[in-house]
Amino acid sequence: MSEQKLSDNERLKGQSNFLRGTIEADLADPLTGGFTADNFQLIRFHGMYQQDDRDIRAERAKQKLEPLHNVMLRARMPGGVILPHQWLAIDKFADEHTSYGSIRLTTRQTFQFHGVLKPNIKLMHQTLNSIGIDSIATAGDVNRNVLCTSNPIESGVHQEAYQWATKISEHLLPRTRAYAEIWLDGEKLEETDQEPILGSNYLPRKFKTTLAIPPINDVDVHANDLNFIAISENGELVGFNVLVGGGLAMTHGDTSTYPRRADDFGFIAKEHTLAIAEAVVTTQRDWGNRSNRKNAKTKYTLDRVGVDVFKAEVEKRAGITFGPSRPYEFTHRGDRFGWVEGIDGKHHLTLFIENGRLLDFPGKPLKTGMAEIAKVHQGDFRMTANQNIVIAGVPEAQKGQIERIARAHGLLDDNVSEQRLNSMACVAFPTCPLAMAEAERFLPGFVTDVEGLLAKHDASDDNIILRVTGCPNGCGRAMLAEVGLVGKAPGRYNLHLGGNRNGTRVPKMYRENVTVEQIMSELDQLIGQWRKDRQGDEAFGDFVIRAGIVDEVKVSKRDFHA
Repeated sequence: MSEQKLSDNERLKGQSNFLRGTIEADLADPLTGGFTADNFQLIRFHGMYQQDDRDIRAERAKQKLEPLHNVMLRARMPGGVILPHQWLAIDKFADEHTSYGSIRLTTRQTFQFHGVLKPNIKLMHQTLNSIGIDSIATAGDVNRNVLCTSNPIESGVHQEAYQWATKISEHLLPRTRAYAEIWLDGEKLEETDQEPILGSNYLPRKFKTTLAIPPINDVDVHANDLNFIAISENGELVGFNVLVGGGLAMTHGDTSTYPRRADDFGFIAKEHTLAIAEAVVTTQRDWGNRSNRKNAKTKYTLDRVGVDVFKAEVEKRAGITFGPSRPYEFTHRGDRFGWVEGIDGKHHLTLFIENGRLLDFPGKPLKTGMAEIAKVHQGDFRMTANQNIVIAGVPEAQKGQIERIARAHGLLDDNVSEQRLNSMACVAFPTCPLAMAEAERFLPGFVTDVEGLLAKHDASDDNIILRVTGCPNGCGRAMLAEVGLVGKAPGRYNLHLGGNRNGTRVPKMYRENVTVEQIMSELDQLIGQWRKDRQGDEAFGDFVIRAGIVDEVKVSKRDFHA
């Protein structure tokens, strides 16, 4: 790629003095609530995105005011584990120093603050640091928050997998001291920073890593660049199958972009995990496209150079040869709601949090309820990659107390349908600057309408994996759904069909740029056809392919846009 002109992001990373830029000067500038020039991009490497309230943007423009700039922060929480005292601290900060007062659980198995104004940004980082949390490398061209199958203390394998998630996160972190210097008032040292793994220009594009424990694919491995599939023998973790090159983002109208499944490179013993992770990252660092950011992800590198060539380079750099993949199967991908007992006799309660938004709603004070649980809970919490939360490590004697608090605050509701439990959306409006259509605010009502269609066709006890994203960047993982809506414009979406229940198949576009009314009409007909002609308990996504309604996407580069 050296013959081609580099993207401007490569310039700003190279000139950033290892991600410092002039962020400190912007922080001290009282004339704007935002970050300027390169700093707008550089703060992402520190875990933040600059946003504004798009609901009031036009009105502020009429008043000749700049947009109401603020930042969204995404915390680094490998495996999604957070302790009760940490939860109470983030709850307090959300109350006192954010515009929305909420805590948002995300598909990256962590939490986000939304609406933090510039005078409170440094306080936010210092508050998190005081409780052992940071936001280093949760955005930008780096390896982001490492996901791990939830309930890691349910078995020894879960516990060890979570430990590997933490090790991978630490191993692949940027080494620059910029975060500590800027946000924590750390000492500025004379020696030059070094980035032995990420390089002085960091990665060509964002990079995502997961660990999954079959038979549960609750982290959606095929949405990520690098995935470790836990292989156990006699209850002991022996190693991982390594999957490389998944990703869901695309660009409307650009057929060179597409969602893609990850490729299985083979098996490694667990002691080789960090070496393989580093080798995959450095190969992508050196071979990824630094000229066209739309084609800069690992998935495009694999399709450009060939899977076998990329795999051989990883083996060469790590000094390790992949063995044949060990057998495994994914049979489930959502979270397991309600109580689950672990091998140590402790209990874990998974709560459904619609859209991951923890706020005190009328009649459902969810955020207060979580704080009340945190005041008495002696275990920990596990945020899931599906925007839910697990109250983990509850002794038998405390189950009743925890459940009573959860029910009293609307956190536990036996009447939530299977359809709602299996539906998900990204944030979109009003905060995300990339949103083209509603997602989080749209989903609850849309699910109600889909529930009505299921009831109409005598299928209320069934469900469809349903996901909505406000733009094609993939945060809501609609490109692994049986029914995926991708925002095109206000009130209009591209309708994709044909993903499967276990998250191993990309859906194909069925209708482009359609209204919600058109989508409901299509789903009405399709659900009726599914209920009439399905074979056995055939899932909706499998049916639409077998019936020829959409073609199966087997090889994304070839099939997705065909």
